[in-house]
This record gives sequence, C-alpha cells and structure tokens, in this order.
Amino acid sequence: MADRKQTIIENLCYTELVYGRINKKLAVDFTKAQIELFIDEIMKKTNEKFYIKTGKNYYITNTEYNIRITVNSNTFRIITVDRMRKV
Repeated sequence: MADRKQTIIENLCYTELVYGRINKKLAVDFTKAQIELFIDEIMKKTNEKFYIKTGKNYYITNTEYNIRITVNSNTFRIITVDRMRKV
C-alpha cells in the first residue's frame, strides 16, 4: 500500500482545467504552484489506509483538512478536490 501511495504522489499531474475547478470547489484563489504544494502536503500527510481505489479512480480522504481528492488510477491526473461534509 505504501508503494501505491508513493507511486501516486510521484506521478501526480494536473490539467489546466483542474486548477480552476479546485479553486472553485474549495472557494480559494490559489496560484498553480500553491495548489500543487497544497495537494502534495495533503497527500503526504494522509495515511495509506485512506487511499481507496474504486473503479478507475483513487479517492484520497483527509479528515484533518476535510478534503477528498479524486485521482485517475491510469494517468494519475487529479480529477477534482471536494470538501467533505462534517457529520
């Protein structure tokens, strides 16, 4: 599992559209570099057991930041980042 986490972090990539999507969904105004640092920090701090593969995507859930990151399992592209609802 740790190998899977490291592989995802090392190969993570972004599209132009996803930067805008992340800013919109998180209600922030980060630069591309700030987004990449923010996502990298979250993924490194997230325990391996929260890297769940469902279908063609990985869902990385971090309760400290209250965020779920969706990553394509074939291309390692970030699809979206969502705020989770507190229960």
